[in-house]
Amino acid sequence: MHGWRGSALTRASRFGTLALVVLWGTASTAASDARLPLRIGPHAFEVELAATPQQRQRGLMGRTRLAADAGMLFVFERPGRHCFWMRNTPLPLSIAFIDSAGRIASLADMQPRSEMLHCPAVDVRYALEVRQGEFRRRGITARMQVSGLPQ
Repeated sequence: MHGWRGSALTRASRFGTLALVVLWGTASTAASDARLPLRIGPHAFEVELAATPQQRQRGLMGRTRLAADAGMLFVFERPGRHCFWMRNTPLPLSIAFIDSAGRIASLADMQPRSEMLHCPAVDVRYALEVRQGEFRRRGITARMQVSGLPQ
């Protein structure tokens, strides 16, 4: 009897762990399913939203590809000096820090798998990550207006 109960408990424990992993993976994927069209001048991007603390923490970790017109928009409840790093992110990315009025405050390039912090010099409410070099390639610079941001 003892061996059977131990086996049942082990199976139940494994099932519970597997269920948590599946649910967490589903929640992470679902968090990225929402797409939002953004425009910066004549340039259009279809971005995933990261609006909750869990979505913002996960970001683009583990991604190995990102389309030229894709990205991730990080939305914060309040403006602040929100910093970013690239731990567990294999893609080189560019980031635009965007203030509450929708203007790009600053831009930075971020290297893969780096723990170097990238912080805006002013309070921002949004951050937009895209494939590295896309802002430069399109002529997107600081002080440009981003339209389509959620309030």
